[in-house]
Amino acid sequence: MELRDYMRGLRRHWVAIILITLVGLATGYAWTLVQTPVYEGSASGLLKPILSADDAGATSAAQDAMARAKIPTFLDLAESERVAQGAIDQLHLDTTPAAVINRITVTNPTSTSILKVSAQAETPEEASDLASAWITSLSTVADEVLGDGTAGSADVTVEAYDAAGKPTKPIFPDVNTAVLVGGVLGLGFGIAFALVRTVSDRRIRMGDDIEARTGVSVVGTIPVAEGLSRESRIVAPADPAATGNRFAVSESFRSLRTNLQFMDVDNPPRTVVVTSPLPGDGKSMVAANIAVALAESGRPVVLVDGDLRRSTVAETFGLPRGAGLTDVLSGRADLIDVMHRTPVSEHLVVLTAGSVPPNPSEVLGSARMRTLLSDLAKHAMVIVDAPPLLPVTDSAILAHQTDGAILVVGLGKTTYDLVAKAQDALAKASGRLLGIVLNRAPLKGADATPYYDYRKSYTQAPETSDPVGPKEPVRADAPATSPAPPTKDTPAKTSGSRRSKTDADSGTVAAASAVDEDFESFIAGMDGAVEAEPRRRAGRN
Repeated sequence: MELRDYMRGLRRHWVAIILITLVGLATGYAWTLVQTPVYEGSASGLLKPILSADDAGATSAAQDAMARAKIPTFLDLAESERVAQGAIDQLHLDTTPAAVINRITVTNPTSTSILKVSAQAETPEEASDLASAWITSLSTVADEVLGDGTAGSADVTVEAYDAAGKPTKPIFPDVNTAVLVGGVLGLGFGIAFALVRTVSDRRIRMGDDIEARTGVSVVGTIPVAEGLSRESRIVAPADPAATGNRFAVSESFRSLRTNLQFMDVDNPPRTVVVTSPLPGDGKSMVAANIAVALAESGRPVVLVDGDLRRSTVAETFGLPRGAGLTDVLSGRADLIDVMHRTPVSEHLVVLTAGSVPPNPSEVLGSARMRTLLSDLAKHAMVIVDAPPLLPVTDSAILAHQTDGAILVVGLGKTTYDLVAKAQDALAKASGRLLGIVLNRAPLKGADATPYYDYRKSYTQAPETSDPVGPKEPVRADAPATSPAPPTKDTPAKTSGSRRSKTDADSGTVAAASAVDEDFESFIAGMDGAVEAEPRRRAGRN
């Protein structure tokens, strides 16, 4: 991983970092509340020599020199148990001399004859009284050690000259320091958490990473589409005045369309399977919208619902559920009668899944399916919405029968392990992986994909028709009602080299034989086709 990956991980988990930091701050403050406060009181004593009659004429400098000479002695006496015991007796404390000594600090400011006593206690009053009592006890012990035991018998004594004041706030715990330390520790734990999550995260986040790990190019990045649902998966053509991020989504599908058209200039793919490792990655939405984007360029497109287990194409385009692909492959229906035109684009034809067979894999892997896709590809670009790769083998079989597959992965959802397993499934079926489409790319946040935010600087220019495609538009006035089912006296309409009833009974003629040599005339002659119900215009709210 590079430095940018770690920085992106910190941005991705910034909420967790802040929360853990706040927890650290709160923990530091809570710790101060459960601690016993410690107050520090102080008192000062001045060493003063006791002059005899012979020394009465000594100067102040001489007296000060005499006092300083006794400072080491008084410092030692101040830390003795005799002084501690005197303070205990004076204050009637229930403790030991050793414990009291640990709460006392005696210092001598430089170049002075002053002793400063600092005492610590649980209350301000106790701290102040202990410091004052220590000075008094020190004077008494000095008379006993340096004199004959009577008051003032020592040649140097200590006199309290600065009364001990009561401290206003405790020296322990220090709330500011505790909160600061807690915040720093919380921030450190938060950053460590984010980095561990980033390193251990197996989900796909960026296109560069998946290209480096899989060796497969990313052919498209689809932003998160706002307002899409199971019943409304179609994104309207790009419009500079569109609200939300619809403009970015439309442009992303146009970019995907361009990548497909120029994927292999000498041998461009004509039949493409759209699949994903697992359900929920958005492969049906991508398949439908890439078919619409290709049709917008003016080229004929056939969208085939190859997900026979959980078909969604009919619901996406508002088409009736009925006969479809499986009925054509089994010989129960004619291809011309089950292909649907849609109001989304006049160049797009949809072949729904049809009846659910008991053996979808065998149906999709049949020779009839191969022939059907091959004949359709002679006249149009064929997009197959296939099931996920890992739960069932249908997509791998379809990839083997077509020019290749596009793998749709959900950013922040699909893991690299699932992509590797999907690649392996395609390789075992001798299927070709054309590229990877990153779906639901965020436009904000650490993993944002800002490449489609063109609205601020550009307006959409009119798109010219793709040179590849029919020279004349598909007829837009096809009947909007379903044809009457064929009866014994009224056979179904045929078009081109249609299979005969005998061929259907024998099962020897491929189901795709209904396709005309000219796809344009084939579509124009679909008088019996079911036109999509115009109850919903995709992308128009």
